Amino acid sequence: MMEQTLTYDKAYEELEAIAKDIENESISVDELAVKVKRAAELIHICEVKLKNAETEVNNIINQIDTDKA
Repeated sequence: MMEQTLTYDKAYEELEAIAKDIENESISVDELAVKVKRAAELIHICEVKLKNAETEVNNIINQIDTDKA
């Protein structure tokens, strides 16, 4: 899946699956580093998407406030 098209929900879902696999010890030690690296990438994707959404919402609120004035 291309990172640009990865939605927040899909990234979070994949992150949850990785966490579950690690908690259940269902991944090998050989896969652990790869999974942790992927989890870090997914966390970054989620953080960026949340920050972008926050900025967009704040811009909308500011525009509403400006329109009222």
